[in-house]
Amino acid sequence: MDALTERARPRWGRLLQRILLIAALGAAAGAALLLIVSTDARYITRAGIEEARLLLRRREIAKLIADTTTPAALRQRLALVLAARAYAADSLGLAVGKTYTSYVDVGRDTLLLVLSASRRDKLREVTWSYPIVGVVPYKGFFNANRARREAQQHDAQGLDVFLRPSGAFSTLGYLSDPLFSTAMSRDTMELVATVIHELAHNTLYVKSQTPFNESFASFVGYRGAAAFFRSRHDTVDARRAAARWRDERTLDVFYAELARRLDSAYAEPLSGERLEQVRNTLFGWARDQFRGPVGQSLETYDWRWFAQAPLNNAVIIAERLYRMNLNLFDEIYLQNNADIAETIRAIQIRVYTQPGDPYQALYSRPGMKVED
Repeated sequence: MDALTERARPRWGRLLQRILLIAALGAAAGAALLLIVSTDARYITRAGIEEARLLLRRREIAKLIADTTTPAALRQRLALVLAARAYAADSLGLAVGKTYTSYVDVGRDTLLLVLSASRRDKLREVTWSYPIVGVVPYKGFFNANRARREAQQHDAQGLDVFLRPSGAFSTLGYLSDPLFSTAMSRDTMELVATVIHELAHNTLYVKSQTPFNESFASFVGYRGAAAFFRSRHDTVDARRAAARWRDERTLDVFYAELARRLDSAYAEPLSGERLEQVRNTLFGWARDQFRGPVGQSLETYDWRWFAQAPLNNAVIIAERLYRMNLNLFDEIYLQNNADIAETIRAIQIRVYTQPGDPYQALYSRPGMKVED
């Protein structure tokens, strides 16, 4: 009879290591395959790498201000940013976290280029979908050449395209967003409005509702900047912030009317010469408005820039993202005794308790007529 052989006891630690190694290799292979086959995955990966490189160059603003080797003009601007940030937290009730406690010199005059695109015969934007933020009608590029190549690809498909520079962006408080040097070229009023605008995104953001998110942040940014400068007895910048907000509302009404006229014209099937004729007529009307009543009513913008700038469907869509139903926010502001912090809270409560379209939630509050 054969001798019995005792089986060795399993080495659970080594077995677990092998399982984890196999799982890690599988995940890596899956990620590599996804990067190969998915354009979106490659885009998100590249954007993540570029942002990580920027974040590695962060320097604490407080230390830069205390450092006597920091140029005096930069120290003044950085001190203004910290003051605006503190005001946003203490007086406006915005969620600031660690946002704008650090600074990054990006080494160039443009942080990123933002691409918008639309059909030529309809005001119908091209959209992209990303984690957390949802569906958005634009795409940002840290690499200018990649931005131009993608714009050319959309143009080759017969779409209207619009590339614009951006000096700031928000990760909605998920990361400690630094202040980028590209924002520092703005005047003091615009710098403070930008800081408060981006902090507004940390406070209220509705997934896949870009026009609402940006328009709400525009309201908070300019109204908040005016209040900030008043608190510092800086009447010049306080008046400029108030005037800029009036300009934004003027442009909101103008672009809404232009969009209405375009939608009406695009309601009938158009192509070829007829399509170009209709577009040229309406865009010509828009430039006449900038040279005439609309442009002359602007207090802080140079009307000549608008009159000479390119116009197409993608431009109209991009311009309206930040200026949609701005007067609605002002109505709520006045109903809350011109108290910005109370207005922000009122908007938050209404949007959070009435899921769906945030504009519909605001229009359907008691005493308001619901718009179609």
